[in-house]
Amino acid sequence: MFGETSGTARGTRLLGHLLAVLLAVGALTLAGPGTASASAGSLCSGRPTKTVGFATGELRLYRSRQYVCALAVAKAPGPRRAMSVSLQPRGGRPAVDSGQFTRQAGPVTVHALNRCVRATGTIAGRSGSTGWVLC
Repeated sequence: MFGETSGTARGTRLLGHLLAVLLAVGALTLAGPGTASASAGSLCSGRPTKTVGFATGELRLYRSRQYVCALAVAKAPGPRRAMSVSLQPRGGRPAVDSGQFTRQAGPVTVHALNRCVRATGTIAGRSGSTGWVLC
């Protein structure tokens, strides 16, 4: 008898949880895109493993068990400019994202279980790269 809850109590508790979730979503929606500070690293899953800085930005690598992800992030967001990021597993084809961007190129992800990778990031003509890493 002590472990049982009535249907009404369970429904009230469920309604309370649902209301809390809806309020949180509403608060984020009203806050707008400029007020929430999401880092560029949140676009890649895994843990940060390597960062290569260069004059106009940085190349960031993230690794999970099977995948490696890369981003090229500008030091100062601004007008659209040429950016690209390339990530290549050893023995495989590179994954590339290039174009005219304001803040970052990527993310690009490759399957790299037990494989070395190399990455290159370019922003406005300046670039940074790794050799074969994460072996």
